[in-house]
Amino acid sequence: MAENCFFCNAAKDEQAAVCPACSRDTAVPAPLAAEHQALLQKRDRLRAELIEAKARLASRRRKSANA
Repeated sequence: MAENCFFCNAAKDEQAAVCPACSRDTAVPAPLAAEHQALLQKRDRLRAELIEAKARLASRRRKSANA
């Protein structure tokens, strides 16, 4: 399966440790990949919490404007 190089955005095999276009090391160590996944999940949870908080705030503002 293909993916793009982080540095030059050229297409490369996802298993390739080095980009064939720019010759940069694109291998990601397993612990770093796991940390990245955990951070993405945390980001998604925080985004969902923010959306909920904004909705609650908008609701309170509507109630106070109608009071």
